[in-house]
Amino acid sequence: MKHILLSGRSALLLALLSGIACAEELNRPDLPPPAQVESALNQHLTVLNASSELRMEHANQRKWNSGNYEFNLRAGTGQRNIVSTGQNLKEWDVALERPLRLFNKVGIDEGIGAASVARAEYALGDARHEAARTLLQLWFAWQREQAQVALWQQQVDILKQQAQMTEKRVKAGDAPKLELNQAQAAAAQASVSWHQAQLRAQLAGNDLKRQFPAIQLPEKLPPVTPQTVEHDFAFWKSRVLEHNHELGMVQEQSRVQQLLAQRSRADQLPDPTVGLRYSNEQGGNEKAAGVYVSVPISFGQRRATAEGVAQQAAIAADQEAFVKRRLEGDIYAAHTQAVSSFATWQQAREAAQAIRSNTELVGKAYSLGESSLSDSLIARRFALESSLAENLAQLDANEARYRLLLDAHQLWPLGNEGDEHHANHY
Repeated sequence: MKHILLSGRSALLLALLSGIACAEELNRPDLPPPAQVESALNQHLTVLNASSELRMEHANQRKWNSGNYEFNLRAGTGQRNIVSTGQNLKEWDVALERPLRLFNKVGIDEGIGAASVARAEYALGDARHEAARTLLQLWFAWQREQAQVALWQQQVDILKQQAQMTEKRVKAGDAPKLELNQAQAAAAQASVSWHQAQLRAQLAGNDLKRQFPAIQLPEKLPPVTPQTVEHDFAFWKSRVLEHNHELGMVQEQSRVQQLLAQRSRADQLPDPTVGLRYSNEQGGNEKAAGVYVSVPISFGQRRATAEGVAQQAAIAADQEAFVKRRLEGDIYAAHTQAVSSFATWQQAREAAQAIRSNTELVGKAYSLGESSLSDSLIARRFALESSLAENLAQLDANEARYRLLLDAHQLWPLGNEGDEHHANHY
């Protein structure tokens, strides 16, 4: 009975979590489905290259762990000529030798291999992040063009209806022929703009599909009301830096350079070569076996190499500080843009609502003969421009907020350090 009760609770918990996940996904119907995003990022060329580099670093790690020293087999033969007796005696010798890494160098090499793999893992995450940024940018570029297509389609339909109404008024003698020409010209001009918007939308969609073939472009996307950006700049700075792959990549690169510098300092004490030797001399009358050790003697080259690698480590440390400072500026710009874009959209929405109300009044006045066609066309133009500005501001606000969430790894899973836990939580 207890087992059944626990199973029921588990099922209920899974259902609740599934419902929450579905609700989270429904809150973002203006984005591609997560499954398509995952497939698109995995298939992107830069991500594939970064994956290959990660596999290469795993192979290099095995090389660092095993070392680059190998056994060396030496063999030789000769002939000894004894002048006093005239004897010719065959002689030969064989030796097996191998350089030996000093114990402290083994640990350093293992550290270099592990740090190089960690750097490659961060590079893979950074490649996915940059690909996701590109996907988000192209996706909203296509949405902007689609929004213009829809608005120009509405404008064409309205102007055609107005031209038909004007034609009826001309036939009834309530309007001059000039107004009909103006109405038909306005409808024709709007049709041209509509076709141009369709072309731009087609090009934007092609650009998106060319870079991300896994993304399926829907025929229509529902409008999503922008949301305000919660928390202050300090919160977002902490979140972005906590999950930033580029910063992690340069930090691991600095660590690699520091280990290489440590390895170069350790190399100032050369590794010895130990060998086993066996010789057969005097035609077999003398046989000798022994052990020998050889150590290279350096005259400043190893010290100079160590100094050069130490300078490279210093450069890597400076690069880490530079990247962190640049990232802080990027985070501030992204946060400010998200907050400002939301405020701009609110202002654009209020302005568009007022202009559309005025346009309806002008349209009614024209239908009653209380206003001229020019006033009606001008009002229609203002309404179109204000609606377009509102829609574009809405898309800008959504994109800016999604970009901030993306950089904080709260939009799509981008790495292997638990981003799945943070994605879709905001």
